[in-house]
Amino acid sequence: MPKYIFNARDIAAYIKWFSVPSYLEVSYMQYIFNIGDPVLAKPLTSDFEKFKTDVYRQLYYLWANGFEGERSDISNMVDDDSLALVCDQECINLESYMKLVTLHLIYTKHLPYVKINFAGLPLSLGIRCDYSTYEENVVKAVKGFNLVSRDMFGKPFDLKLGVPDELLQISLSDSFKAEIIGGNDIRDEVHKAQKEKMNEFKENSLKEFGSIPAKPSKTRRSSGRSQGEKANRHKTSSAQPKGIPLEERRHKDGEDK
Repeated sequence: MPKYIFNARDIAAYIKWFSVPSYLEVSYMQYIFNIGDPVLAKPLTSDFEKFKTDVYRQLYYLWANGFEGERSDISNMVDDDSLALVCDQECINLESYMKLVTLHLIYTKHLPYVKINFAGLPLSLGIRCDYSTYEENVVKAVKGFNLVSRDMFGKPFDLKLGVPDELLQISLSDSFKAEIIGGNDIRDEVHKAQKEKMNEFKENSLKEFGSIPAKPSKTRRSSGRSQGEKANRHKTSSAQPKGIPLEERRHKDGEDK
């Protein structure tokens, strides 16, 4: 079975479905572009600017067709005349859904798996085919997107035996993960880019304004001033003569009269 290679529409759909902030869109594009051939169609890997333009074009298309977030109709990811490449045509919505799941696992290296209950997907994805056909397509989707299935205890689960009505752990196969993810995940890449940008801002600021000498602390200055004032008050009070005793003052007042 051929392995699926992602295109600009898939990347745009992921950005929309997971509500990636607009200021991080280019970072997400750059991350998947850097992985290159194992995940992207060959024409998209030659020029990043062209790839970015294609993704933005698809972002506008998805937005215009009502695909704006995780609550959007998954069928809006594809055109009416699109052909399924991994699943049967009647299960193209399952194929679209598994594209998003696989991209999320690619973007988040530290996420070991996602939990999916395949038994409940036909209704939410609008798939109307025999359940046996649907089960066959689940097997095709897992294999075609380089995924593996395990039960909730982490033991391998063979979907060829049937789709259970329970959560399964779906993750990238070890061989595929080793092939495409040799470094950090998207969060580490974004953090690194932001740190480099902040360092660049600091350097430009120093070049423009120069270094600003630190000012002495107000608290220390005020403390020194208060101590000086206390000393002066103490000095002044000790230098002044004491007042005339009360009895002498009365006697002096009597003499004046």
